[in-house]
Amino acid sequence: MDRLCDEILQLIFYELHDPTPFTLLSKRLHHFSQDPYTRAQYFLNRYGPARAVFEALGRGKVVNETVLDILMTSGAHLSRYLVQIAIHHYFYTQTHFVKTKWARNVPFRVFLHFMALATTRYGEIPREKGQDDGSLFLTFLKESRFPPNLRSIGWETIRDILEIYKFIPFSTKDPIMAQFPLALAVEPRLLPYAVANGFCMDEKYRDFVFRKMFESSALSDRTADTIANNVRELCRLDPSMFMSRTVAAEICMEARHNEAGYGALKLLGSSGDLLFELPTLVEDLIKLFLKTRSLTSSSVQVNLRYLFADFPSSDPVVRLVILLTAFLSVEREAGSASCVPSLKAKLDPLKLGLITPADMFDILIHPFTDRYHPVFDYMKTELDPSEGKCLSQDELNLIAGDTAKTLLLLDCKGKLLKNLHDGHPNVREVVIQAIIEHQVKLDDLPDPEDIEACLSYRATFCKDSGYSMDTSIYSWNRPNLEEPPSNKGPDNTNDAYKWDENVTVNGLELGPIGREALTTVINREDQLPTRSRRRNFTYHYSMNDYYEFLTPDILTVAKWIKNDFGPRHRLTAVLMSHAVLNDNTSVLRHYLKDSFSSVPITLKHFHLLARLGRAPNYIIFEAIRDGAEFFRGEEDYIDSNTTRSPRSNKNRTRISRGSISGSHVDVVVDTKSSASTSTNEYLIGKKRPRRSAAGTRSYRIPGSDDEMDAMDIDLSNCEDKFHPKVVNHLHLWIQHLEELQKVEQAKFRKRKKRATDDSNIEVSKTNFLKVLSMNLRALRKYADDKRKSAESFEALDSDYEDDNYIDKAPRFKKKRV
Repeated sequence: MDRLCDEILQLIFYELHDPTPFTLLSKRLHHFSQDPYTRAQYFLNRYGPARAVFEALGRGKVVNETVLDILMTSGAHLSRYLVQIAIHHYFYTQTHFVKTKWARNVPFRVFLHFMALATTRYGEIPREKGQDDGSLFLTFLKESRFPPNLRSIGWETIRDILEIYKFIPFSTKDPIMAQFPLALAVEPRLLPYAVANGFCMDEKYRDFVFRKMFESSALSDRTADTIANNVRELCRLDPSMFMSRTVAAEICMEARHNEAGYGALKLLGSSGDLLFELPTLVEDLIKLFLKTRSLTSSSVQVNLRYLFADFPSSDPVVRLVILLTAFLSVEREAGSASCVPSLKAKLDPLKLGLITPADMFDILIHPFTDRYHPVFDYMKTELDPSEGKCLSQDELNLIAGDTAKTLLLLDCKGKLLKNLHDGHPNVREVVIQAIIEHQVKLDDLPDPEDIEACLSYRATFCKDSGYSMDTSIYSWNRPNLEEPPSNKGPDNTNDAYKWDENVTVNGLELGPIGREALTTVINREDQLPTRSRRRNFTYHYSMNDYYEFLTPDILTVAKWIKNDFGPRHRLTAVLMSHAVLNDNTSVLRHYLKDSFSSVPITLKHFHLLARLGRAPNYIIFEAIRDGAEFFRGEEDYIDSNTTRSPRSNKNRTRISRGSISGSHVDVVVDTKSSASTSTNEYLIGKKRPRRSAAGTRSYRIPGSDDEMDAMDIDLSNCEDKFHPKVVNHLHLWIQHLEELQKVEQAKFRKRKKRATDDSNIEVSKTNFLKVLSMNLRALRKYADDKRKSAESFEALDSDYEDDNYIDKAPRFKKKRV
């Protein structure tokens, strides 16, 4: 260390937060640290010119007159605001953001020299409370929302503070640091003076500045031309400042309420001052509402139609969204007046052209459409005006049936499917036929050797799409509406309708667009703490959007099928198989976790999953552990009449069948006859005695032991006759799943043996075998614990038996010899 030159020691000093321990290593280092130039350069190089004087005053023991002089001559920034804060803090006249001793550690002689340097530079310095430069700056920001005639501080005063007295926030703890960019939004002409004092516009402040510039206000001077000129001036003074797509989309979301901001945005778009095309932005913004629940809000519907009127588009997604804003806003129940005039009043000004049957089909299959009456009313009168005729009831029934076939493919359309089923009698037969045609058989599944086909296979119904939506079902992606979507892949979504991503132009990120309004974002930023405000540069709109896709009162198709047809109906069994293959957790939870009407799980479901190599859902094993009945297939429990609804059999009592296969016996007990039968006759048996008990002479003494012995014998004989057969379903499940596990292990060994010839092929167990083996161990352990618990209870019951009447032989003592 002693051999290092002074320049290397200075570099080491600059990297240390507290060099005191380092200076105590040797006399040379201690002597080196006493140099005033070294101390001054330490503050300048470690903290920068803007914070050097502030940090030096906090180390009062190492600061003297020479250090202050070197700092002033070396370019350290000294503002009048810093001098005012130091005087207030040193003499306890006013409390600011500094809570430590700070300048009070400086010797009084050194602090007098500091005030002398400030007086030489700035002359007389205001020291009154509320007259410092920071207070004036905050007052200017507070009054920026006032009318011009009510403002006490003009922008010229702030300009003089910046230009003459070098005002700039000098600490990250200063609340003005987070508020300083706001002044640039109020008055962009202050930017050159702030940059001259060392201010650097961070990119995280860019959107904040433009939001404040376009903020909705009732002031007379906040016109569209003024806002547009301020934006142009700010972009001219700082080339790094530009309007992002994020802020532009927020302005468009309140176009009707913020006329000045929206008008300024259109002026900037028409003059070419934006880095993107405004019509394209509006088109992308409207597309977002195809998959968002906010489309059902009346204010959003009006705003989207307002945007479409200014920037019309021929995109089919935009057309569907605009049609939905009209059809979702009207309500009409069966038997009420038509809503066609209201629909025409909303659609005619938009000039969408002729509404086609494909448009009506897209509206009906949209997740947020749960009423078909407005669509059918419009189809009756406005769909084919050239021929001058209306659609008949038979044609509407045919359309309802075709729509119902498509609604079965969408999990969230149970409510509309139920309404169509209740309003059109033919829909029931269509639903039954469509579901029965898609029964899953083992031979219909892909070959287990074709791994790609097994991975991409999906059953037709109960496709768990989560919080997203497949747009391949719409008319623009399906030329032939009769053809259902393919089962070979889970994602058929066109890239044009995916979530809007960040756009880059000339290396500049223009930002993603969202559905939040400008005022909403500003209010959220104002509610955050001042020091932590605007730390996040981007906002994750997609997270909120995914969780707001489905409505809270959604009725799934699988749930409606189970409620309407029953849990042990053939249609429910088909949907259960589809849910198992597609790993639809929501459907499985509803089907298996309902203690009153649960849908049985069968061994066939495990065979189907084993063929595809897919892991069974955890809910299936939970249902088995909770006591699910064992069935080999659906035929063991399906009702004989599969087309009869339980609504027509409300008085029919269904008895659960616990047997595995074969014929079932229903036991019906007449409550009246059973009540009239005496207890003794029930216990003795079905054979009627030849004479009544009253006429039989008995020689037993009442209350004696002979009578009790006879009663004990009779009761024991009756108990031996009526022992019910108990079926341990958990044991049966474990037994048959173990057999299936052995079969899958044999297949795995066979594949592994065939792959030994080719060393490049890596053979691993299927996901089905892995999950099955893991859960089988858990089921065995649970069954074993349950058996041990039952045995312990039996032993506990035997301890409480009365041993007084048990004759035990006395113990014989061994004789000692």
